[in-house]
Amino acid sequence: MLFLGHGYHKEDSPFLNKTDSIKGNEYYDRNLALFEEELDIRPKVSSLLSRLANYTNITQGAKEHEEAESAESSKKRTPKSPNMGTLMGVYLPCLQNIFGVILFLRLTWLVGIAGILQSFCIVFMCCCCTMLTAISMSAIATNGVVPAGGSYFMISRSLGPEFGGAVGLCFYLGTTFAGAMYILGAIEILLAYIVPAAAIFKPVQPHEETSAMLHNMRIYGTIFLTLMCLVVFIGVKYVNKFASLFLVCVILSILSIYVGVIKSAVYPPEFKICMLGNRTLSRNLFDICAKTTTENNLTVTTKLWDLFCTSKNQTDTCDEYFVQNNVTEIQGIPGVASGRIKDNLWSSYMTKGEILQKHSLPSVEASGSRRNLPVYVFADITTTFTMLVGIFFPSVTGIMAGSNRSGDLKDAQKSIPIGTILAIATTSLIYLSSVVLFGACIEDVVLRDKYGDAVNNNLVVGTLAWPSPWVIVIGSFFSTCGAGLQSLTGAPRLLQAIAKDNIIPFLRVFGNGKANGEPTWALLLTAVIAELGILIASLDMVAPILSMFFLMCYLFVNLACAVQTLLRTPNWRPRFKYYHWALSFLGMSMCIALMFISSWYYALVAMLIAGMIYKYIEYQGAEKEWGDGIRGLSLSAARYALLRLEEGPPHTKNWRPQLLVMLKLDEDLHVKHPRLLTFASQLKAGKGLTIVGSVIQGNFLENYGEAQAAEQTIKNMMAIEKVKGFCQIVVSSKVREGIAHLIQSCGLGGMKHNSVVMGWPYGWRQSEDPRAWKTFI
Repeated sequence: MLFLGHGYHKEDSPFLNKTDSIKGNEYYDRNLALFEEELDIRPKVSSLLSRLANYTNITQGAKEHEEAESAESSKKRTPKSPNMGTLMGVYLPCLQNIFGVILFLRLTWLVGIAGILQSFCIVFMCCCCTMLTAISMSAIATNGVVPAGGSYFMISRSLGPEFGGAVGLCFYLGTTFAGAMYILGAIEILLAYIVPAAAIFKPVQPHEETSAMLHNMRIYGTIFLTLMCLVVFIGVKYVNKFASLFLVCVILSILSIYVGVIKSAVYPPEFKICMLGNRTLSRNLFDICAKTTTENNLTVTTKLWDLFCTSKNQTDTCDEYFVQNNVTEIQGIPGVASGRIKDNLWSSYMTKGEILQKHSLPSVEASGSRRNLPVYVFADITTTFTMLVGIFFPSVTGIMAGSNRSGDLKDAQKSIPIGTILAIATTSLIYLSSVVLFGACIEDVVLRDKYGDAVNNNLVVGTLAWPSPWVIVIGSFFSTCGAGLQSLTGAPRLLQAIAKDNIIPFLRVFGNGKANGEPTWALLLTAVIAELGILIASLDMVAPILSMFFLMCYLFVNLACAVQTLLRTPNWRPRFKYYHWALSFLGMSMCIALMFISSWYYALVAMLIAGMIYKYIEYQGAEKEWGDGIRGLSLSAARYALLRLEEGPPHTKNWRPQLLVMLKLDEDLHVKHPRLLTFASQLKAGKGLTIVGSVIQGNFLENYGEAQAAEQTIKNMMAIEKVKGFCQIVVSSKVREGIAHLIQSCGLGGMKHNSVVMGWPYGWRQSEDPRAWKTFI
């Protein structure tokens, strides 16, 4: 019980340690306080600014490797104690890793296709999944020190080397494909919105536009990947120098969206959408949104007329739909006060090639020519609810950024849970509010326009931003480049950590690197796998792949926490108190559900890959013993089964031969009659229990070494004869007493032998010992 008064204070933190309250914020300068009592709570402004300037988003270990390159600097530099707080060490890196390319390139399109209600549901499900995972991760992270490797070390030390290796590789593949996705996002921004003229492949026919774009993505993606890998190879310090810039780009881009939403209530931005009947027209091919215009008091046809008619003569034949319907302009961004939220509540899923239509506008149904299809804005892929879940989920990943840096934190036990959960809460609030605000501010046909063809090739979310769409375009480009560099920096180090654990033999070579420990070979493999993602070339196809790998990783983080909590293992004492096994199971269930919702065949492939790695590590014989939860689970299951067997005698139908095989050893401790083991194996046909026992004559203290050697010899012989069972060696002053001890005491509970197998003695009739026959009987 806690009392308030002299010498007592009320506990107000979910953590048992109070290092910050004891030590105070001593890592800030304290010479700007107005009053003496403020010294402990008011940091100097310059100190905070210098920390922002020195902000880094690289993983733990990377910076140290870079510093080791310079011999002079390493001599001059004194070892620094970890001094990063919650804000710089966990909150901002998590924020930067979670906000990604999907927010800027696909969230408006997702709202337009799924509607506000279903989009809100998708975002809420994904955010709940990561929040539950963060709670489980906080419990694991505060149960001990998490070294470089983050989630891999959490899972492998909690669930064993088999699960750790399988999920570690899944997380590595997810991080690598994330790098490919960020690069593809950067290329899409570059070619679609910044420099469209830089495209190498240009469509000859209108229907070749998509394939030409994919080829451009592959070429430029490969170039960007090569440049980024060179930057990472040359030195992580160059990545670190731009970390603050990338963070500022993300924050400014998001702030500009919110300012634009507020401004749109009074002064909506001018983005006119040209409609033919109820169909949306692409503004790339014409300038004036009308069939005719007046020049020098003469009515002349426009470029739009030329696209639908064979000549400029107004009496010539034109496309029937063009003739029957009027050309109108509507406001693309009506603003938050326009009441558009009612129109955008419901979903509007589309099939590939379907033209974007606004059903509230009048339209005369008429057959149009297929050759005029490129004039319209149409869907490039067929959309479903499940596909949108797979595309969106990568935008909530990145929650491990804080746990990966635990060695740099002043108080990791406190900073990791607070920073991670606050970052997820912040990003979830921004995502959910963005869904509602996009639906309230933007016209439905503009929301469904993935590449902004209807708004003069502007990024759709950029049309809402203030003061200019270029704030979002430039900001999103730099932030996606930064996220790509971060992935290419972190993935090789994760692979190196797995390789150095030596649980997967064929990965051993990737544990090597440069003299300072930089993972050169791992970076090469990462580049090759990322290139496979870039060759896919479609952001919408790469996103579900990395969703699977991240969901597999989060699934096992939740499983690790649940298993450790239910087993109540002695070393499971997390300082983070707000966790429960039920929350972990709920998070695990959500991960499995999201995997199969987004893509059941990708989910099966991801599980197959993890299963194959698990069986490979198990087959190779993982030599690591980390006191993991699966071993504890086996002990609990064995105890439960043995107690159940004690409840009553076995039924006749359940009887199995449970053998005690008595082996005799010669003077060199070799088995005299190994065929007894062969006979025992054939006798029980793989069923029941086998205990192989032997007696060594002598004193236990003097013959302990011989007993150990004899046990190893018998185990080797059992392996050769493929007999699965247990070995028991008894040291006794008399062989007869030793045999009696074995027969009486072998086994445990219901797992006791019911038959004894021994070799027939040679010359027992001629033995000088008159009790030899009694010993045999």
